Amino acid sequence: MTDKAHAEGHAEERAGAWSGSWVAERLGVELVGDEELRGLLGLALRRNPKRAHLLVSNVLGKHVPQSPSVVYGHGLALGRRVRDLLGAEAARRAVVLGYAETATGLGHSVADGLGTAPCLHSTRRPVTGVARAGGFEESHSHATSHLLLPEDPALLAGDGPLVLVDDEFSTGNTVLNTVRALHERYPRKRYVVVALVDMRSPADAGRLDDLAREIGARVDLVTTASGTVRLPPGILEKGQELVARHERAATAPTPEPTGRVPSATVGRVELHWPHDVPDGARHGFTPAHRARLEAALPAMAARIAEALPPGARRVLVLGFEELMYAPLRLAHALERTVGDDVAVRYSTTTRSPVLAVDDPGYAIRTRLVFPAHDDPADGPGERYAYNVAGAGFDAVVAVVDSAADTPALHAPDGLAARLAAHVPHVLLAVVPSYVPRPPHAPERPSMLPEPLRGPDFSSYAPDEVGWLLQDLSDVTLEAPTEEREEAIQSGGAHYAESLPVEYQPSEQYQELFHAALKTSAARLARAVGAVTEIVLAERSPRPVLVSLARAGTPVGVLMRRWARFRHGLDLPHYAVSIVRGRGIDANALRWLAAHHDPADVVFVDGWTGKGAITRELAAALRAFETSDGITGFDPEIAVLADPGSCVRTYGTRDDFLIPSACLNSTVSGLISRTVLRSDLVGPHDFHGAKFYRELAAADLSPAFLDAVAVRFPDVTEAVDAQAKDLLCADRTPTWEGWAAVERISEEYGIHDVNLVKPGVGETTRVMLRRVPWKVLARAGAGADLDHVRLLAEQRGVPVEEVADLPYTCVGLIHPQYTRGATGADGRAVAL
Repeated sequence: MTDKAHAEGHAEERAGAWSGSWVAERLGVELVGDEELRGLLGLALRRNPKRAHLLVSNVLGKHVPQSPSVVYGHGLALGRRVRDLLGAEAARRAVVLGYAETATGLGHSVADGLGTAPCLHSTRRPVTGVARAGGFEESHSHATSHLLLPEDPALLAGDGPLVLVDDEFSTGNTVLNTVRALHERYPRKRYVVVALVDMRSPADAGRLDDLAREIGARVDLVTTASGTVRLPPGILEKGQELVARHERAATAPTPEPTGRVPSATVGRVELHWPHDVPDGARHGFTPAHRARLEAALPAMAARIAEALPPGARRVLVLGFEELMYAPLRLAHALERTVGDDVAVRYSTTTRSPVLAVDDPGYAIRTRLVFPAHDDPADGPGERYAYNVAGAGFDAVVAVVDSAADTPALHAPDGLAARLAAHVPHVLLAVVPSYVPRPPHAPERPSMLPEPLRGPDFSSYAPDEVGWLLQDLSDVTLEAPTEEREEAIQSGGAHYAESLPVEYQPSEQYQELFHAALKTSAARLARAVGAVTEIVLAERSPRPVLVSLARAGTPVGVLMRRWARFRHGLDLPHYAVSIVRGRGIDANALRWLAAHHDPADVVFVDGWTGKGAITRELAAALRAFETSDGITGFDPEIAVLADPGSCVRTYGTRDDFLIPSACLNSTVSGLISRTVLRSDLVGPHDFHGAKFYRELAAADLSPAFLDAVAVRFPDVTEAVDAQAKDLLCADRTPTWEGWAAVERISEEYGIHDVNLVKPGVGETTRVMLRRVPWKVLARAGAGADLDHVRLLAEQRGVPVEEVADLPYTCVGLIHPQYTRGATGADGRAVAL
């Protein structure tokens, strides 16, 4: 009898038989529950000291060849149900975790059904250089240890729902072990367990609810069908005896083909797999990866179709152990490419030993046995392909990753030879095995010191921020404002080579600060919460906040506090120096790349004016990529307020008073502006700054932070609504601030955009640090400008109201300043 005739006979037999009846009749096993259970599951036996029977899925694509559209469709349907359960917002923040080896493809498919969820699957293949992010045990399996090896550890660190996907939910032990292990390390508020079938016993049914109460999280269950397996007493011993009897009686594990040459030619098909797409989710698979794979699938399926032998009518795409998703998507695309002329089926090889019985009432009719060919960590051993021999396939397309394309694969007893003995045509398709890039090692790691922290440097608590700066507190850097302005405008010195004398506010000005803080604290809290929520939703579930010192530092501290208050996250936060015209501190970037994934870094600043620093950062990062070869830093700045419409990530675009702009070091941890001077900062040094310890009595830094943070509980609902609106809005930068600055520069005869400082914050800086010429105020501007008006009065600077000003105010630095330039009253400008 030929393999094809054998397969046709099997099909006739299966039409009237349930593939679990053989086991049920001999061991008294009962499968009870939803009507569709018998269509979804068959039964088999295996030699396992913990469980005799095996539920064999007809729609998973592991042991039983099935139409790829059926396999993929079940996963998509489950994913869509999870999306409906969670709602759009929570689904957008979800992460999917599939179990190795049987549910790696199913987990991927569920993530596809969710639409935007990244996916990870556990693995039993350690990868050199990739650190474990966790692990757990599968108690009933023949191979228990699961490893979690995400390339980006932050993948599991967010607070969005974690969706755990397995083929069956039998006792619940695996899920319980997983959730406990992960919740201890990455706590979150919601879990969703997904399985094709829920087969828990009544005794196990309540354990999921018990776990939810134990950890204080919600745990939902989504399945295609549910039921239970009723096992008679002594089934384990009876099953082991039945397996042993059949193994002794079997003369060969696989029926030998007859009527043709017992060995076919093994050819190859070049897929041209996209180089930037991982072969699976062992190290994580993102929506961007999914989009690139979707675009490449039609061409790869066409290459497979062209390589098939003429006249092939029944084709199997055979995956390889954990490599389930890539072969499934290739099979699905091939199915659509060849249409109804060719029956495409899909299954994979496995590590799981199962008894084969050639009976229509048994799920595993035949098996091929071959040695492992991917150099597994647990050593050599047998591997299996079930229901391939005798199934009448005209061709098999074996899909493996490059790590498994070894001499053992092509050995006389290897998988290729085993397939060729039973199928006329065998094609091998190799997917490049994805290996995460090792983290960048800095060229001079020993020369980059650890960040400075309070109380030794700054009045902030040590966990609030680490300063990637060097301490220049003992160096005299201050110069009179007039001297600095003349040197800067004449080109004799850069503004970052000296420091202005620290402005000591009058009692009246301090009262204005406290009044402004009291009235704006809630507004600030809303903006802090909104920008942090956007960062967590769009940039990284566990970002590394990097403030642009020093104005960005209080904002970074507040964002860190919000993330801890709202989500229980303890985010890293650093402050680095960026200097207009000279770029960002490259040594600080090297330190960050050595300690964190650059893709997680989010640069933070207080506000935008005309967008000069936004442009400076983008140019500096491009230069850094060229000089150091380190990529991944995102130039998009997150700001509290974006009145200049220069960025996408902001809490508000209103130009309002941020009280921290009213003061200098005394609201910024007593830290000066950053300094970059060649005689003080060498090529291997961080930029410098001073810690004004002597101003401790006047320090308002903790008071400012606390006044805003104490309002967090009051604004939570408002933040949720504001963040939701912003996430749905078109936040494309218009750069209208830059256009306004250029217009003002020409209209007022300045002809230098660097001397035009738009917005309340920048205007305040002009009044405190530079030689101001005049202030333009939007007509009708109210209390937000009280402090600016006071400073203008003290310094003899006119305030001119402008009807159509796009900002609340604009500060103009005195153009072409020389010592003797005068203010509005005709006197030399002085502090």
